Amino acid sequence: MSGTSEEQPLKVIVVGAGLGGCACALALHAQGFEVTVFERLRTFRRLGDSLGLGENALKLLRRWGGQELYDTLCSIGNQAPNMQIRRWHDGKILAQQPLMDMAGYIGHRGDYHEVFLKAVRDAGVPVHMDHEVVAFDEEKPSVFLANGREVEADVIVGADGIKSKARELVLGFKDHPKSSGYSCFRAYFPGSIVRGDPKCSDFVNEDCVNIWIGEDTHVVQNTLRNGEEFNWILTRKLSDEKDMEITESWYQEGDLNEVWKCVEGLDERIVAAIRKTPSCLDWKICYRDPLQTWTSRSHKIVLLGDSCHPHLPTSAQGASQATESAAVLAICLKLAGKENVPLATRTYEKLRFARTERSRHNGEDLRDRWHSALRMSNAGGEIDPETIKMHNRPLYAFDAEADAMQRWHSVSSQVANELRSGCISPLFDMGARNAIDVVAPAPLGATAT
Repeated sequence: MSGTSEEQPLKVIVVGAGLGGCACALALHAQGFEVTVFERLRTFRRLGDSLGLGENALKLLRRWGGQELYDTLCSIGNQAPNMQIRRWHDGKILAQQPLMDMAGYIGHRGDYHEVFLKAVRDAGVPVHMDHEVVAFDEEKPSVFLANGREVEADVIVGADGIKSKARELVLGFKDHPKSSGYSCFRAYFPGSIVRGDPKCSDFVNEDCVNIWIGEDTHVVQNTLRNGEEFNWILTRKLSDEKDMEITESWYQEGDLNEVWKCVEGLDERIVAAIRKTPSCLDWKICYRDPLQTWTSRSHKIVLLGDSCHPHLPTSAQGASQATESAAVLAICLKLAGKENVPLATRTYEKLRFARTERSRHNGEDLRDRWHSALRMSNAGGEIDPETIKMHNRPLYAFDAEADAMQRWHSVSSQVANELRSGCISPLFDMGARNAIDVVAPAPLGATAT
């Protein structure tokens, strides 16, 4: 029996089954849409290391997946009550604050991803692994898979990461990563490797997070599962052009000899742990310029997560902001209705851009505060603990769904006028490099009512 278009649910294709893609699938499914996910990889491995998930994301995931999903995600994260920010050379505690102020729950990225993916499948959303999207028809819209198959939908979401093919379509060209001037050495290994060394005892026997700040460098140490797993991340400012050569990969092997040079003069307790590291990765931190639009010319293909608003590690908000974006996109599609996809996608990008930019800049600000604190101290000034603390807690009160519903009428009205005139305003002024606020967004930590 055939039905009218109103009787058929909106069909959405999500490209990419990473954290952002899974969050998007859950948010769309919760609004009653027909969702299909395509992922190019045949299977997922437990890759990466520490990832923070804030309450701003967890509250949304609880709505979409229930209390059991929420509890499982919280259990994955570090259970320490506080984190310590320490002086580079001797480990003196310069500031202490609740771990929730940093990144919410800090757990292994692979563990979080496994739970996200299971939640999507438990919701009945099909996830097609080993299905690479190689091209798009933005007018239909549709995706073309590597096996030659074409699949149509009402809207397509590009949640395909930093190397997004969908972003190339939106931009009209292939953009290249730019060096941020910083690099991360990262390692994750069994705690048994360092357990038993008395120098490491403060950092390996129970969940804890410690951060050592130096000049143009910092080390974050994370112990999970009561010492079963140990993680450290060394961020440093690059000094020569060869170091700044961009190899945008999570899998580039790091040079431990270079690591040893970078930790000269560091607190010998954490150095003892770092020196036992069997291997590490070298991740050159890259960035891309903010996009003037997250939506294709037809308004039917839209970007989400790292494909449009990648974050620095120090922001501790990449996955959480992708989850917020998923919530807002789903709300906009619901409020606009199936026949008004352009209104939904254009309103979504305008609702989200300013907040993701502020969150992204938080990470840059924190890195710069940490990397300059000791220089100020050496010049004769005392370090005020407040100047080196993380300021993420205000992010958590924000309710992305409530904010979208509260601002929908005002923002969508302006978008509707732009669509009628054919003149779509960009997300930011390229010359002034400032976000164009169509309607003043809610404060960073505000809860819409």
